[in-house]
Amino acid sequence: MSSIQQNIKQITSQIRSAEQKCGRDPESVQLLAVSKTKPIDAVLEAALGGQIAFGENYVQEGVDKVKHFSEHHSNLNLEWHFIGPIQSNKTRPIAESFQWVHSVDRDKIAQRLNDQRPSALPPLQVLIQVNTSGEESKAGTSEQTVFSLAELISSLPNLTLRGLMSIPANVSDYQSQLNAFSQLAELQQKLAVKYPDVDTLSMGMSGDMDAAVEAGSTMVRIGTAIFGARDYAK
Repeated sequence: MSSIQQNIKQITSQIRSAEQKCGRDPESVQLLAVSKTKPIDAVLEAALGGQIAFGENYVQEGVDKVKHFSEHHSNLNLEWHFIGPIQSNKTRPIAESFQWVHSVDRDKIAQRLNDQRPSALPPLQVLIQVNTSGEESKAGTSEQTVFSLAELISSLPNLTLRGLMSIPANVSDYQSQLNAFSQLAELQQKLAVKYPDVDTLSMGMSGDMDAAVEAGSTMVRIGTAIFGARDYAK
């Protein structure tokens, strides 16, 4: 077993422990392996160890990986999630290549993803990114505009609204982490009353995963703890 596969096994064990600790159903939280900046070989190691879902932040890099695995390892049936900020001039390759998008934060992006989604593909599974911390440096819509954006997405035939995503403020104490995640979970529950497909909360990374699971996360995004530190100089 490779070190990447060992890391995935360890993190999965941590997720199951967190589920058990707070009374969640076993396997109710999915591991999304964040593979941005990581080479094909590293992604392949993870996939051969049983990891299915991968998250990418950069459009061209992500599209290239999707294409490579489609052409050379189609038997692995990987699931590709776009989790980075979206520029309006980059929506087409995202709509054409990915199955999930976590970072829809405005009407224009939702409309373009819908219009550019190939008719031969199933609807794009969409999460609304919410800026729960109010930090100007973070992407995401405000809590006040979530419901109007959700209404638009639910009306678009090539998109399926599945839930919410957030990157909360980077705080170290558990209670502050839990409070921030609980705020998003309450918002998601309100959405789910009106939109039956809403079942996903993408929140939690290595440093705040336990609090995210306790608050109700269904998908944690883990990168460095799986693949090692990123080298952005490459």
